[in-house]
Parts: sequence; structure tokens; C-alpha cells
Amino acid sequence: MTNKEKILQLIIQNGRVTSGEITKKIEVSRQYVNLVISDLIAEKQVIKLGGTRNAFYVSKEYISKNPEIIPSVLKKKYKNELLEEHKILLEIEEKFPRIAQLPENIKSIFTFAFSEIFNNAIEHSQSKSISVEVSVREKDLSFIVNDSGVGAFRNIMKKKNLKSEMEAIQDLLKGKTTTMPKSHSGEGIFFTSKAGDVFILDSFGYRLSVNTIKPNVAIHHLPTRKRGTRVVFRINTDSARHLNDVFKKYTNLAGEGDYGFDKTEIRIKLFTAGGVHISRSQARRVLAGLEKFKIVLFDYEKVPMVGQAFADEIYRVFQELHPDIRLENENMSEGVKFMIERAKNEAKRK
Repeated sequence: MTNKEKILQLIIQNGRVTSGEITKKIEVSRQYVNLVISDLIAEKQVIKLGGTRNAFYVSKEYISKNPEIIPSVLKKKYKNELLEEHKILLEIEEKFPRIAQLPENIKSIFTFAFSEIFNNAIEHSQSKSISVEVSVREKDLSFIVNDSGVGAFRNIMKKKNLKSEMEAIQDLLKGKTTTMPKSHSGEGIFFTSKAGDVFILDSFGYRLSVNTIKPNVAIHHLPTRKRGTRVVFRINTDSARHLNDVFKKYTNLAGEGDYGFDKTEIRIKLFTAGGVHISRSQARRVLAGLEKFKIVLFDYEKVPMVGQAFADEIYRVFQELHPDIRLENENMSEGVKFMIERAKNEAKRK
């Protein structure tokens, strides 16, 4: 029997052991034990628990009989210097074994969402530190990424010369919004908000919340102002959602596209505080940046009426400028439908 097999057998027999106990029992150096243990962890035959000084190793069988031994929450604060999201993700997976136990589709969603949000904090926040909390409680997987930097909405507002945080949130919901176009596509937050059950982004008194189960998207003013950016992401571990399905929903597979992000959804109710959409200028705000897409779906849920100028700007003026873009509509009231059809008929006459 090799020393590696002896070490694995020792862990299986004892249930949980420290590297010091292995060294004494097998009579090998601690450095050798650490190398062997690293291999066993990589092979998922052994799981490491506890901190560096108090670390111990357990078998999968031991965990199945004693599930309470695995912590349900991992919290850590990182100094924002030379951080790389993939290394942090590997560290979390190593220190928080519950991630490895997730179904493959949920683990893929977590890997994508956490990487995108943590990378945003590294590259955009200008925060000196970034805090992370990951938890798995019963059927609920969640993570929180918190910084005290410039703020996601304010950063977009400043870099894109927008008038308010509200306009920044509206741009963010369209997708393809980035303050670093040379190195980012602007898709990260958009797809992360669609990948989970709940997505919340708080920054300097504004909250964007996306619930894909209800479904609902809302923007709130908060009584307390959160300095920097705080992102909360949650998904049920029994969810049948797959990351590929999320991407496919916003890809024009039937067209001659390149399988890129070329479809977006616009919730009209989020573009005015009062719920009335009348002016041409309001329509132009809705349309800003949509020339990047091939299909635009306008959702008129909870919008009782739109004005003639609003409809004309979208369905005649914009459509004539961009005839290759397909405009689709859903959840229209009779009043909204009438004004849209009227604008389309006017376009045909001209």
C-alpha cells in the first residue's frame, strides 16, 4: 500500500484528522502530507475544513453522516490589490465545500454570477477592500459582494454623461452598458440579474431589484444611503435553470446572427416615475443604445397609455432609421396597442 493510500485509509477510518496526526501515524514529513492531501482534495476524495492553523480533513462518508460539520456561511474581506476573481473563486470552493456539493447547473450559475460581480468590484469600484459572503442554507444559495467605492450607478452616470442614477439604472437594464468598452462587453450585470431567482444592487440610496420567479423588476429610493455597491444574488438549489437557457433567451437563434447577445427586453414602466409615457423625449431615453441590438422586446406591463409622440418616435422614426431591428411588444393594454398600431400605420403611409 502506498503512503497516499495509507493517508486516505486513515482519514476514512478516523473520520477526521489533522495533518499533524497523519505525520505521526504514517511517519512522513508534513510537507509530504500537504502534497498528498492537496491531490486527494483535487480528486474530491477528501475535504478540508477549518482555517489554516486549525485545518482538518474529512472523508465524504463522514460528511454524509455529519452534515452539520460543514459551515453554512463563508465570510471574508479582501484588500483590493492585484485581486483576480478566478483565484478568489477557487479559494471559496476550497474553503466552502458546500459549493462542490451543488448540482452542476447551479454551480455553473454561481461560478458565472460571482465571477462577474466580483470582477466588477475589482475593476470599477476603486474601493480599498471588497467583502464577500457566501451561504448555502437548506435550498437557498446566496452570495453578497460589498464594497465602499464610487458606486455602480454613479460610475455609469459619470462615464456615460447621464443626468441621474435613474438613467444609469435604465441603461444597465438594457444590457451592453459598460464604462470600459475596450475590456468589457457590458453583459455581466445584465445576465447575472437574469440567471438567479433574486438579484439586488444597492448603491448610494438607489436599489435595483430583479425577481425572475414573480417575475418583477423594480427601482427603489432607500432611506439610508449605502456607500459604494452591495450586490445580493440568490437561487434555489433545486432550480432547473441552466445558464445556457439564460443566454439563449437573449440570442436571435432564428436569424443570421453569430450567437451573440443581440436581443434585449425593455420594461417601459421603469422609464417614468409617474407611469405616463407621452413625450418624444421619453421615447428617446427608452431608445438610447438600442441600435446595438437586432431584436428589442418592449414590455408594457402596468402601462395604461402612451402618447402619440412617444409611439411615433419608436415605431416610425426609430424603425425607419433602423429597419433591420425587429421591434416586438407584449402586455399591451388596448390604449397602448391602439397608439402603437396608429404609429405603424403612419410609417407605412410615408
